[in-house]
Amino acid sequence: MPHPTHLALCLTALSFGFPAQAENWKTRPNDTRLSASELSDTLTGHTLTYHDGGTSAFEKDGHYTYTYGGGGTWLGEYVIGADSTACVTFVTGISRCDLYIMNGTSLVVITEDGLRFPIQSVTPNEE
Repeated sequence: MPHPTHLALCLTALSFGFPAQAENWKTRPNDTRLSASELSDTLTGHTLTYHDGGTSAFEKDGHYTYTYGGGGTWLGEYVIGADSTACVTFVTGISRCDLYIMNGTSLVVITEDGLRFPIQSVTPNEE
């Protein structure tokens, strides 16, 4: 786990340096953006499961864990933006933002480089 001061600096940089400008996201006509409140309700305290078996867990305290479908885990902290984005700063110092949209009844993650990952399920985290 990073030093608390380092984490605070990363989160401060995250809030000012991210997310990517909304008009640069590769969305489709049927994509609907979520408000910050809707995205927070969807992510905070929940685990998203992808079709490859990978998971993204968004803890209520701001911790984030991504586990690959085949094993391996990345740890970090997340911040929800006002523009349907969630940004993560990993303990390695690497940061990324993703756009979360609804396409019909499906939640989809869009990466900054335009890759789309439909979410198979959203479940509450165990307390």
